[in-house]
Amino acid sequence: MYKACVFDLDGTLTDTLESLTYSVNETMKELGLPEITSGQCREFVGNGAKVLIEKTLRAAGDENLTRFEETFAAYQRIFDKYCTYHVAPYPGITEMLEDMKKQGMKLGVLSNKPDRQAVHVVEEIFGANVFDHIQGQKDGIPRKPDPAALLYIADEFGVESAETLYIGDSEVDGATGNAAGMDTVLVSWGFRSRSVLEAAKPRFIVDTTDEILKIVREKGEKI
Repeated sequence: MYKACVFDLDGTLTDTLESLTYSVNETMKELGLPEITSGQCREFVGNGAKVLIEKTLRAAGDENLTRFEETFAAYQRIFDKYCTYHVAPYPGITEMLEDMKKQGMKLGVLSNKPDRQAVHVVEEIFGANVFDHIQGQKDGIPRKPDPAALLYIADEFGVESAETLYIGDSEVDGATGNAAGMDTVLVSWGFRSRSVLEAAKPRFIVDTTDEILKIVREKGEKI
C-alpha cells in the first residue's frame, strides 16, 4: 500500500493563479514595466520564482534580463505580502487529505515556490497539523524536476519510493516523480493542458480527487 503521498502545491492542492498574477503585476507596475495576463502567468509558473520573473521580463521585452535583480527583489517583497491573496483549495482536496490521514498515510508538500511562502500558504490554507513535511525552494537544494528533494522527503518519512505516491499538475512534476521512481499522478484541474500532461507520461492522469482515493484504495487491495 502507499504509506505516503507528496503533493505539489500551486495548481495541485491550491488555486494560486490569482495570487501569482497579482503579485507579478504589482511588481511590474512598481517598476514601470508591462503587466502579464493570467494566461501568461499560467504558462510561466512551475519552475520556481526566478524562472517566473525571467519569463515575465522577456515577455516585457527585456530579453537580456537587464532588470532581473531589481525585479526579483521587488517580487519577493510583494509576494511575501500577497502569497495567500484569493488562494483556496481545489474542490475535494480537504476531504481527500482527511481520508488519507485516516488511513495513516504520511503527507508532504514539495513546491518550487520559495520555502517561506510555501510554508505560509500551506499552513494558512490547511492549518499547521495536516502535513507532516512542507518544503519549498531552498538555496543549495536543486529544484524540481531534480528528484533529490522528493527522495529526501520520502527518506524523512521512512518510506520507499514504491510506497510513495507523488501528485502534481505539470510536466515538471511528471519528470520529478518519474525520476524518483514513484507512482506519479498528474491532475487535470491545474495549470497545464491535458496534452502537456499526457506528454509527461505519468502513471495516472486524473480529473477528480475521488480518482486519487481510488488509486490509493486499489493499491492497498493488491497487497
